[in-house]
Amino acid sequence: MAKNKILSYLVYLSTSALLLFSACTQEQVVNVNPVCFEKDVLPIFISNCTQSGCHNSIDREEGIELTSYASIVSNGIAPGDYAASKLYQVLIAVGEELMPQKPYNKLSAEQITTIALWIDQGAKNTTCASTGNCDVSKVTYAKTVKPIMDRSCNGCHAGSAPSGNINLSNYTGVKKYALDGSLFGSINHDAGFVRMPDGASKLPSCEISSIKEWIRLGALNN
Repeated sequence: MAKNKILSYLVYLSTSALLLFSACTQEQVVNVNPVCFEKDVLPIFISNCTQSGCHNSIDREEGIELTSYASIVSNGIAPGDYAASKLYQVLIAVGEELMPQKPYNKLSAEQITTIALWIDQGAKNTTCASTGNCDVSKVTYAKTVKPIMDRSCNGCHAGSAPSGNINLSNYTGVKKYALDGSLFGSINHDAGFVRMPDGASKLPSCEISSIKEWIRLGALNN
């Protein structure tokens, strides 16, 4: 398979039967833009793998914790080889081997590809410090808020059994908690609110500022 086609093939794999995977175990995903562990990868694990009863620091299902860089790389990551990484394999598995398990949703093709790219790039503990530029002048629900919810919140707050019965997978749900103050209070770790993401650091300051501005403008469905 041509190297410049492997990334699109990887996306196909994430929604196909596992047996199709064997033909590409020696390939590597295209090394496109660097993937940041703290910004791009850790939120996927925190949102989708550390729910109550799963791989958080308290429950440690099957002795596995996935709440930090150290705990993630020590549980089945082969730097430079996504195909040999156990944590990648369970994301594209079928049946009882698939993670996350029901009632939680399978990771999206984009999320699986992000993890594969991070592994292929060496599975480094990159923090990607902000450049200080945070433009909140054009925030919208579709392009600003929803991607943050998808990346950092909807592993828990979506699907048929959202955590706390709080569903943030659609505009109606996000608007409800935006207007009552609980969305911003939680992500800003304000006193009196449940800190979110659960068991993780605050969202990047620019993401918090962007959500705050979207709410200030009326939490529009734009």
